[in-house]
Amino acid sequence: MANKGYQTVGKPLPHESAHLHVTGSAQYTDDIPEINASLHGALGTSTRAHARIVSMDLSAVMAAPGVAAVVTLDDITGEKYVGPYLHDEPVFADGIVEYLGQPLFAVAATSHDLARRAARLVRVEYEDLDPVLTVDEGADRKSYVLPPVHISRGDPQAVLAAGPNRHQGEVRAGGQEQFYLEGQVAYAWPGENDEMQVYCSTQHPSEMQHTVARVLGQEAHTVKVQCRRMGGGFGGKESQSWPFVVAAALLARCTGRPVKLRADRDDDFMITGKRHDFHVFYDVAYTDEGLIKAITFEQRLRCGYSADLSGAVGDRQVFHTDNAYYLETFDILSLRVKTNTQSNTAFRGFGGPQGILGIEYVIDDIARRLGKDPLDVRKLNFYGRTERNVTPYRMVVEDNVVHELVDQLEASSKYRERRKQIDRFNAQSRVLKKGLALVPVKFGISFTATHLNQAGALLHIYTDGSVLINHGGTEMGQGLNTKVAQVVAEELGVDISHVRVTAADTSKVANTSATAASTGSDLNGKAAQDAARKVKAGLVAYAADHYGCDATDIVFRSNEVICKDRITLPFVEFVQQAYNARVPLWSSGFYRTPKIHYDLETLTGRPFYYFVYAAACSEVVVDTLTGESRLLRADILYDGGRSINPAVDIGQIEGGFIQGMGWLTSEELFWDEKGRLMTHSPSTYKIPSVSDCPELLHVEFFDNGNTENNIFQSKAVGEPPLPTAVSVFMAIRDAIAATAVPGVTVPLNAPATPERVLWAIEAVNEGSALGADIAAEDVLADAGESVVAPVMGVAGPGPGYV
Repeated sequence: MANKGYQTVGKPLPHESAHLHVTGSAQYTDDIPEINASLHGALGTSTRAHARIVSMDLSAVMAAPGVAAVVTLDDITGEKYVGPYLHDEPVFADGIVEYLGQPLFAVAATSHDLARRAARLVRVEYEDLDPVLTVDEGADRKSYVLPPVHISRGDPQAVLAAGPNRHQGEVRAGGQEQFYLEGQVAYAWPGENDEMQVYCSTQHPSEMQHTVARVLGQEAHTVKVQCRRMGGGFGGKESQSWPFVVAAALLARCTGRPVKLRADRDDDFMITGKRHDFHVFYDVAYTDEGLIKAITFEQRLRCGYSADLSGAVGDRQVFHTDNAYYLETFDILSLRVKTNTQSNTAFRGFGGPQGILGIEYVIDDIARRLGKDPLDVRKLNFYGRTERNVTPYRMVVEDNVVHELVDQLEASSKYRERRKQIDRFNAQSRVLKKGLALVPVKFGISFTATHLNQAGALLHIYTDGSVLINHGGTEMGQGLNTKVAQVVAEELGVDISHVRVTAADTSKVANTSATAASTGSDLNGKAAQDAARKVKAGLVAYAADHYGCDATDIVFRSNEVICKDRITLPFVEFVQQAYNARVPLWSSGFYRTPKIHYDLETLTGRPFYYFVYAAACSEVVVDTLTGESRLLRADILYDGGRSINPAVDIGQIEGGFIQGMGWLTSEELFWDEKGRLMTHSPSTYKIPSVSDCPELLHVEFFDNGNTENNIFQSKAVGEPPLPTAVSVFMAIRDAIAATAVPGVTVPLNAPATPERVLWAIEAVNEGSALGADIAAEDVLADAGESVVAPVMGVAGPGPGYV
């Protein structure tokens, strides 16, 4: 629900850059006018997944037209290894290549095209090594980027043995490419006295600053990183902007000229990491009603060749293994598996969606085995309010509204009525089958690394009454700057048109955290509010002294400063007076999230300041001959607290849901047997389009303020909407189940592509009439004859599948 009683906060104002976006005048990094003598960079990359470099001949590269410089690992005078957690990633391959696409060197030339062409001229002699390409192969070899993590409660094996019902299962889910519309790009300008100015598309300017400084062998104050806006990030620019930023800076230092490095989409795909794919095994015991008594999970998370952020991603998967359900007795083993593929990284949800998908799969299986509606089994297992309310990581759930929220969505979506309608439809339709699922989400908000939960801001009021605010967050289209401007305008009582938010800049607000973990507005909004209140406090003190007012009677509202009947001054006039009286018109602001703590060794504590609750009800139709599925309708109820900007928040909810649907239905990453990513462009990697959105998409806010002292009682909207799309995946399983006899579980893995849907239909109908029809069509397809289902007969998963 929106905030009420405020001038600016709670209003559905347009995005602060909307007019720039639609007119094409919003300036991104690649739009910055290039100064004279600018060069363009490119990366030369490995063509092997795992090999020793016997020799690397760069003579043809250096002799190529337009080439000004080439840099390798040997040219680095500072640190040669970097990384956000462990420094285990060489800037360029150090004698051994660990994945196909790993940077070997960087080249600068007079044009983007010449640089890319030159990079292809390298001659490398390799001695191939045995690559690990799948998460299961890596787990079997005990190949890890970080040690396994294990938490438990009670005696799971004893409770599992006692039943009364018990079964084992598994589920796989693929990764997901961030596919930001603006690719990775950096523009480095060398300055005087070893200074380096870097403009780049990154969610973490401070990390880029420190990484560049370390690689150049300089102190951080010599490097300034600036980011005005990104054309999307989704986690892919949190830590993995560094290969492009560092290469541009190295080339700029080598040549003494500005260097821009803009990655081609294919190169971006091949170099950078994705959402972590996973394979989960589970063993669960439950009552005849479906109440979980004990459960064990082995979570195999594919991390790629280095640690990157995989430790925190794996932890958050563990933290969301419960989703909205109380697990009385459990054992969770998290394996952070090393493979010779791109180093997987942050992606919207950061492990949370993976944890939620696993437990929802279990709940769905329990319901089908017992012949019950999955929604009833979900509700039975919900966290309680005063008991059954302690998470696996020993945090007490204090703000539980999942019962009321799900009940409200169940009623507003007419779930029970539609369930009956769908049952009747499926009974009469042989080819098309519909499915329905209502799935809840409980999502923890805060960085699990406690020290990152801090933010700073710098605010200036100019004598004409205009306000400039800088903060540590980055704008990637999510509306962060719009919300920060609303917060400042509200505090100072001025129209938002008088407030401008400037580019994230490490020389203005230092030591910032990444704009990630759904904390952008929470942290930076609070820091900006603190700065505004400090300036305002000085102005109030001046007004009270100068006009003889009581400080408590002074109000800043509607571009005026009012003190009961004594004064009413335009804000601009009052500010000019304060300046003349030598009252400071600027201040810094700072915020640190209270209450949170977390033991990295035991994975216990209070890692989250609060929880966001949501639920989605999705209806799909599946063509049992082609395996195609379509989302017909989705109803989403979202606990956004008191929204700062409902228009921005609804856009985030809708976008997150559709992005999650893409992860679970159409976006498939496939590596061949040599470790080459084959789905590395829009022609082979399919993100959802407008036509994939349902005709009916209803989004409503649940009426619930944040119980914690968050900015204007709002709640986060960045990541929690994405796992609501698990309802789409479960609805597809429901539709497939309609082709089989009751009680059959559906062995469907994600993404639920047409091929996988057909494999699942065939699996649940072995020996049935429908199964015979499918088998016959398989034979026809293999024989090359035309059939109704053109994808029948496609081979099963190969080495590239998770």
